[in-house]
Amino acid sequence: MTNKFSIHPDIAQAETLPSSFYRSQEVFDQLLEKVFAKTWQWIGDKSMVSLDQQIHPFSFMEFGIQEPMLLTREGEQLSCLSNVCTHRGNILCHDPKQSRQITCAYHGRRFNLQGEFQHMPQFRETQNFPRPQDHLHRFPLKTWGPWLFAALSDQHDFQSVLEVMNRKVGFLPLEQFKEDKSRNKDYLVNAHWALYCDNYLEGFHIPFVHADLNAVLDYGKYETILYPHCNLQIGHSSGGEHVFDLPRDHEDYGKQISAYYFWVFPNMMFNFYPWGCSINIVKPISLHRTKVSFITYVYDESKLDTGAGAALDKVEREDEFVVEGVFKGMASRVYQTGRFSPQMEKGVHHFQRLLAEFLNT
Repeated sequence: MTNKFSIHPDIAQAETLPSSFYRSQEVFDQLLEKVFAKTWQWIGDKSMVSLDQQIHPFSFMEFGIQEPMLLTREGEQLSCLSNVCTHRGNILCHDPKQSRQITCAYHGRRFNLQGEFQHMPQFRETQNFPRPQDHLHRFPLKTWGPWLFAALSDQHDFQSVLEVMNRKVGFLPLEQFKEDKSRNKDYLVNAHWALYCDNYLEGFHIPFVHADLNAVLDYGKYETILYPHCNLQIGHSSGGEHVFDLPRDHEDYGKQISAYYFWVFPNMMFNFYPWGCSINIVKPISLHRTKVSFITYVYDESKLDTGAGAALDKVEREDEFVVEGVFKGMASRVYQTGRFSPQMEKGVHHFQRLLAEFLNT
């Protein structure tokens, strides 16, 4: 790769990533391999395999990588396995089902629900068989509350990310959060996926873009807290209404907090409101197109559509308009880079530094 990117660690001196970053197909492809293939993704919740001996096929990333995987349950044991037969590479499972074993429909190779090789017809004369690689590959899998996360490899420390989020919202009954599919929605954005994340990572634009959201947040108290591979934006209530009922031992006890906005590198957002959580997953389709999935989990219906967690569709449409405008601006022959607001764009600076770090390794 000929492109090298560098973001100065001092935000007061730093320049943003150049416009060429967002226009280059080569860089886009490298982001898939050097960022997404080395980090974790939200894959759903435990209801995918709520029954014993349940098998659920899925792809790691809907676009780009699309690694075929299987989520299985045997008793309390959850496993994330390759969905590719170790004989001739056939996809093992196409639809969710219940079964005591995984059997390839091509030549009958069989595995247990932990991915261990069990049987293969017509292989008695095969020497040095089975080998370790004849078992199904096991992928890293982590749980937090009802949610599941997977990775292609365990290179990236994800436990520390979960601990950061748990420190702030672990007081909530996460296991009681239930998906409300009627509120789920996918958005197609005509822009580079990283620009969508740039926009999410700062509250700087709120007074200019989101009049309704700005009316319920105290802009002067807006906070951004950085961690190694995630960051947190805290929205404080302007009128003390529609806020979390924080326990006395919580580090934010006494504050009027309307929302905890967690961003997890590279493309996951967990937006906690007094009614529950809106999970936003940013999915790169192409250099010019991004899919953003909003998945809604509710635990207190009485607080829905109030405060900072209200009118999320309207806020999203407002964000789309701005992000698409920025992407068009990246085609300018005269714009190259910008500068950061040290107070309001710490999250964007953090994100862009991580992108440069991963791309340069």
